Amino acid sequence: MQVAGVRRFRNFRYWLTRFLFILSILGPGFITANVDNDAGGIYTYASTGAQFGYSILWTIIPVAIALTFAQEIAARMGVITGKGLSELIREHYGLRITFFVLVGLVMCNLFDVISEFAGVATSMQLFSVSKFISVPIAAALVWALVVFGDYKKLEKVFLVLSFLYIAYIITAFLAKPDWAEVARQVVRVPSWREFKSSEYLYAAAGIIGATIAPWQQFYLQASVAEKGSGKSGLKYMQADAIVGSIFSVFIAGFIIVACSATLNLHGQFRIADAADAAQSLKPLGGDYAFILFAVGLLNASLFAASILPLSTAYTVCEAMGFESGLNKKIGEARVFYGLYTALVAGGALIILFPQLNPVRVAVFSQVLNGVLLPVVLVFVLQLVSKSELMGKYANSRGYQACAWIITFAITAIIVAMLVAQYLPQSPLKISQLIRG
Repeated sequence: MQVAGVRRFRNFRYWLTRFLFILSILGPGFITANVDNDAGGIYTYASTGAQFGYSILWTIIPVAIALTFAQEIAARMGVITGKGLSELIREHYGLRITFFVLVGLVMCNLFDVISEFAGVATSMQLFSVSKFISVPIAAALVWALVVFGDYKKLEKVFLVLSFLYIAYIITAFLAKPDWAEVARQVVRVPSWREFKSSEYLYAAAGIIGATIAPWQQFYLQASVAEKGSGKSGLKYMQADAIVGSIFSVFIAGFIIVACSATLNLHGQFRIADAADAAQSLKPLGGDYAFILFAVGLLNASLFAASILPLSTAYTVCEAMGFESGLNKKIGEARVFYGLYTALVAGGALIILFPQLNPVRVAVFSQVLNGVLLPVVLVFVLQLVSKSELMGKYANSRGYQACAWIITFAITAIIVAMLVAQYLPQSPLKISQLIRG
């Protein structure tokens, strides 16, 4: 009996040690993947789950594979080259091409920042706080904490609070979905009829953009390069990126399941506001589900509203040769601080427009990410295959082939979605999506 107890204790200690080891290596990869479970991501997963139920779950495995490939490559290039992606694009393809890529990135990230303040607005509206009060305060708070506060400590707080997403896992189980049907929908091949639907394609494109945003590749590679761990730390950076990717998509899948098992099965196919979305957590939170939803959404929104403008400012300044860094005074890095301020202020001001629907803006921002993503992935795959740049760490032929297949599949879905928007019989037009 005593021997069995000792054995159980040793097993427990072994697995605890392994778990703590995994936590110890989590860094840029985990943060980058989970920042994208932001307001835009939450609303996209919740909206698609409510509208299409379990039938949209087939997207989870492809996007998980795609995100893992993309994040691992970004981490590897950051370690081996010691440079960010925007700097490599400028060096290998010239300033003109880099400029156009960055214009697309800034536009996408501006809409992402708008979606974060949409998350702030809708979460606080659950407590009857007007967006004309909550959004300006949040914008000022985010700007001040990043520019004048201890951003690294703030980042750790947000990272710990990211585990609030586990509420969706608990909710999914409490809602008692048909797990056999969930499993079948995850592994099934979508039908041609579904691909002919403009709304379904728009939802699929939104999930792609919500899971694998272009800014992630720039931010992760720059973060890893700045960390400067060297080739000896490569496997840890790769593990960090892979674990972060899996956790992020895992949470996304459970958000879809939770909303399918609650909203969709009860006939609530559209999410018009935060109150509608909060109903998805009712099996866990009961009458106080709105508090659970509001806290999680507010945390996700503030976290991403801090990182997204910051990563954009770093990326642009790195590529164009401007001074950057929070360790520099405003007078020493005017472009860096100016761009950061413009993104925060612009995102906050635009969401205050009365005619904009915050939920639709949030989903639209993710679709926009999906549109830019194939362009970014093409540059990434070309760079990582260069032996003169990566040496023995360049992609193997098999790895490169798999990555290209994934990129072509993503591109096909995005192109089909864009074509479908402008078919005469399409009931859905992009121009109508962000209005109430």
